[in-house]
Amino acid sequence: MNTINEVKSISGAKGITLTNVAKYMTEHSGKKYTIDSLSKKLRADTIRYSEMKLIAQALGMELVFRDKV
Repeated sequence: MNTINEVKSISGAKGITLTNVAKYMTEHSGKKYTIDSLSKKLRADTIRYSEMKLIAQALGMELVFRDKV
């Protein structure tokens, strides 16, 4: 699954729109995010790790690195 579909799937399951995610990112980063700019970054896989952390926070989640089992 690619990045945009993964984020859409999680946000949909949580009942949070990408518009709300973009608003959260704007409020917590000092940078302006719109639904269009966020979607473009997710589609092109040009999203930064710091932005993915903000997305996770907006969705009530955290990014975790763990060893493969």
